Amino acid sequence: MKLSPRDANGYFAKPDADSTGLLIYGADAMRIALKRQQILAALLGPTAEEEMRLTRIMGADLRKDPAALLDAVKAVGFFPGTRAVFVEDANDNSAPALSAALDDWTPGDAQIIVTAGALKASSKLRKMFESHRNAYAVGIYDDPPSRAEIEKILSDAGLTNIPGDSMAALGNLARELGPGDFTQTMEKLTLYKRGDSTPLSIEDIEAVAPRSTEAALDDVLNVVAESRSGEIGPLIQRLQSQGTTAVSLCIGATRHFRTLYAAASHPGGATEGVGRLRPPVFGPRRDRIVRQAQNWGAPKLETALGVLTDTDLQLRSAGQTAPAMAVVERALIKLAMLGKL
Repeated sequence: MKLSPRDANGYFAKPDADSTGLLIYGADAMRIALKRQQILAALLGPTAEEEMRLTRIMGADLRKDPAALLDAVKAVGFFPGTRAVFVEDANDNSAPALSAALDDWTPGDAQIIVTAGALKASSKLRKMFESHRNAYAVGIYDDPPSRAEIEKILSDAGLTNIPGDSMAALGNLARELGPGDFTQTMEKLTLYKRGDSTPLSIEDIEAVAPRSTEAALDDVLNVVAESRSGEIGPLIQRLQSQGTTAVSLCIGATRHFRTLYAAASHPGGATEGVGRLRPPVFGPRRDRIVRQAQNWGAPKLETALGVLTDTDLQLRSAGQTAPAMAVVERALIKLAMLGKL
C-alpha cells in the first residue's frame, strides 16, 4: 500500500506492529535516515539493540546471500517484543530476496523495514511494496518539516507553551536549514529550555540557531543601516574570510534597503509596512527593521538604493580595476554616513 505524505507522518509516529514491512525511499539520505530512526524507535522501543530484536542487513549483501533476509525474518528472538529486520540501501537488485521474504512472512515474524534512494514509479522494489496487501511504501521528498511535525517534536520534548511568532520562526528556520541541522537545532533547543516553563521566545531560538554566513551578512547590513560606520571594516573582513563575494554583499545590501524602503513608503507607516512583508518578520528583527525604516525615511532610502545600484554596475563593469570588496566597503561606509544626516 502506498502512504500519502499526510498519512505517513501518523504512521511513522505510530506504526502498525502487525504489518509485514515498510519501504522508505527518496533522494535525500539524511531525511530517509531520520524517518527510519523514528519508525524503528516507535516500533521497537529504546532497548531493541540490547535485546537483539533488530537485525541489520545491507541491501547489496542480499544479491550474494538472498536467503539471509528470510532467515533473519523467521529467527526466534531471546527476548519478548516486536522484532524487525532493517535492510539498508536496497535497490531493484534486492527485489528477489525481498519478494521471497514478503511472500513467506507470517504473523509473529520480524517486520521488514527497507530504505532506498530515489525510485521511479516503474521500480520493481517500489511496485512490490505498493501492491502488497500488508506492507507499505512511502516516498520522502525535500519538503521542510510541516507545522504538525514541528509541534510533535516540541511536544515530545515537553515544550508546549509556544507562541505564534515563535512557531512561525521555527517554520522559517526549518525551510532554511537542512534536515540534519534542523534536528540538531531542535535537540539543542529542548536542552536549552529544560526546566524553564516560560513561553518559548524568539530569543531562545536565536540562542541555539546556527550562525551562518547569512547571519554575518545581516550583522553588516544592520551596522550600515544604524550608521555605525566604524564597525563595517572588521565585519566585512569576517565575511570575506567566509567566502562571501563583493557582488553577493552588494545584492544583500540592496535587498535589505529595498525592504526598508517598502516599509518606510507604506501609506500606513513603517510598522504597518513591515507587517505586510513576505515572508513575515517576527520578534526583535521586526522591531529593528521598523526602527531603521523610521530613522531613514523614504527619501534617503531612495538615495541609498541609487548608491547601491551604481556600485553594482561598477562591480560588473568590464573596466573595473579597483578591488571589488573595497568598492563595496566604500559604498557601505557612504551609506552609513548618509544615515546620520
